[in-house]
Amino acid sequence: MAKDKFDILSRLFNQIGVELVDIVGGEPNGIFLYVEIGEGWISPNIFKDEGTQIRYFDDDETLSDLIWEAWYAESDEGGIKRWSIMEYEIKDGKVDISFRFPDEVHVETISMERRQTALRARFGDKPVVYPPMPKTAFELKP
Repeated sequence: MAKDKFDILSRLFNQIGVELVDIVGGEPNGIFLYVEIGEGWISPNIFKDEGTQIRYFDDDETLSDLIWEAWYAESDEGGIKRWSIMEYEIKDGKVDISFRFPDEVHVETISMERRQTALRARFGDKPVVYPPMPKTAFELKP
C-alpha cells in the first residue's frame, strides 16, 4: 500500500512541476513554490529567480487542485501527519521538495512573515516584483 502512495505522490509532484513551468512561461530553472495549507484553505505562492530580481506569479486552479490532491494523499492516520508548509524548488535541473509539519510550525492562518523568511533564506535581499493591482481593485481604509 505504501508503494501506491509514493507512486501517487511522485506523479502529483511531477505534475505540480509541469504546471509551475507552464505558469512561469516555460523556463524551469529558478522556480520556487511556497505553500501554506490547512483544512479548508491553501496559499500557494510562486516565485521565479530572474537574476537580479524575483518575480511573483499568480497560481491557477490546476496548481491548487494538484497541491490539494498531494496534501490529501497524506493521511492523518497511523501517526503520519499532513504537512503544513511545502517548499518546492526547481534549480539546475533538479527538484527539491521540503515539508514542515504541525509539530514544527503551527499554521492556522496564512503568514506573510513566514513566506518572507523563506524567500530571504532562498534569495537573500533580491527585490520581489509583484504584478500590478487589477484596475477593479480598491483599498479599504478604516
